[in-house]
Amino acid sequence: MAEQLFQLDGQQLAKICKRTLPDQYDDTLLSKLQELNPDYPIRLARIGEEWYRLGGVVDMEGKRIANDLIEWTERTYIGCGKNLQTLIDHAREQKLIATRQTGNTLHIVIQTGCKAEQFVQIDIDKTHEVSDRLLVNEHNPPEDLEEFIDPLEPECIETFCIGTSRYSYRRKTDVAIFMDEINKYHSTEHPAQRFMDDWNRSSAQQKAVFSDDWIVRPFRNTGRFGEQIINVEIINTQQKNVPQLENINGKKGVSLHNLLTRFDRQAGYPFAWFFYMVKDKLVSPHSGTAVFKDISGDFSYLPERDVAVLKDWINTPYSV
Repeated sequence: MAEQLFQLDGQQLAKICKRTLPDQYDDTLLSKLQELNPDYPIRLARIGEEWYRLGGVVDMEGKRIANDLIEWTERTYIGCGKNLQTLIDHAREQKLIATRQTGNTLHIVIQTGCKAEQFVQIDIDKTHEVSDRLLVNEHNPPEDLEEFIDPLEPECIETFCIGTSRYSYRRKTDVAIFMDEINKYHSTEHPAQRFMDDWNRSSAQQKAVFSDDWIVRPFRNTGRFGEQIINVEIINTQQKNVPQLENINGKKGVSLHNLLTRFDRQAGYPFAWFFYMVKDKLVSPHSGTAVFKDISGDFSYLPERDVAVLKDWINTPYSV
């Protein structure tokens, strides 16, 4: 049973998404995934910001005309003899409505080991379709197909839902395997890999699980010669009330240690300030310099493993 997780490929996950009716807290989806992988804890790590994209076409009663607005427009335009006015008249006569897809991406994690990179991340979109606008603005008709599809001044209507919410599979990332692969394409250690390595050898790893606070966002970018490069970003998932580390100018010894301890306590694990410094703007890089200067003098309040991480960062700073 322990190997069953890794047999879940994209096709299987897509089927699970298609056959699962979304509920408010996504409990049914999580339960199905947990049943298939009883030896590993599964949890919803993060719900991404709401996004929207173009939808399809319906009539005034909400009856489906087309799933894809762009495909319908191009096909119907050809059917109208490539005459834009004929297309506009058709849309007006039928009182057609353009819809939009709105949704969020669910980031689900399956912990497979104690190291930072030992988790599988499944990204699933939860979407629903709503009416958006009249296909043609009576008072400001489009001047070309591009404006027909995405007008600058749409004639909005009262929103109503079309069908039910649904899940759609986006991707599965075995983070350990993915990081091995991404490192092949970088001559130096990738910052995200170093971030995870620093976690593994710090006191944070002794007290916390990496994927409880951090997940990944794989993406592609274009290199200087037009080549496609696989890349990754570290994302903080926590909504904890972690404050910006206040100005540490002039602070040292006990007062500086107290500031760091308070930050770590609110973040939920030791040495948290370092990782927020490397990733987020809540902690200034000046803090790392000040702490290292402090512990290199008369004060000693960091465990040796954390001193080693900080010293390496001082010698070769990085951010993710």
